[in-house]
Amino acid sequence: MFYILRHGRTDWNERHMLQGDVDIPLNETGRQMARDAAEKYKDIEFDICYCSPLQRAQETARIFLAGRQPEVPIITDTRLREMSFGDYEGVEGIRQRPECPVYLLFEEPEKYVAKDGAESFESLYGRTGEFIEQILKPQIASGKKVLVVGHGAMNCSIVNQIRNTPIKDFWKDMQGNCELLKIEL
Repeated sequence: MFYILRHGRTDWNERHMLQGDVDIPLNETGRQMARDAAEKYKDIEFDICYCSPLQRAQETARIFLAGRQPEVPIITDTRLREMSFGDYEGVEGIRQRPECPVYLLFEEPEKYVAKDGAESFESLYGRTGEFIEQILKPQIASGKKVLVVGHGAMNCSIVNQIRNTPIKDFWKDMQGNCELLKIEL
């Protein structure tokens, strides 16, 4: 078993803009969400945290874990960065733009084909699957209580691989900002 947390809100979340690999910071709402989540989940123990290198996830992890005793180490892993949307990062209202290739990622993921510098599901699943096998499973097998802090699509890729969820249902377990999921291996 492990826990997975999505970062707090950003200005781009509020404007419904694709963030992907762009390193957007939390806004004050996101920081408060992380503080609220820290209070809500204060009784859950963690031994170690693995986190995306993007600042919105890093700051969420720091706020969420602040003041815990013993201190929980936060280890950055580049395999946990958000899925890249290539040239479409920063585009607003993608779910209302059927002409955009990234639209299918959200509406019919089984038909999605990565274009214009965007990352494919194969690439995303490759790097997060490697993280699961090389880091997550061994840590859990050794008895560690693991927290992963990341992003919407990246988190879904981990959860879906653990649960064997088909690509057509990719967004089934999409978390809200600062929502914590408990996942059984």
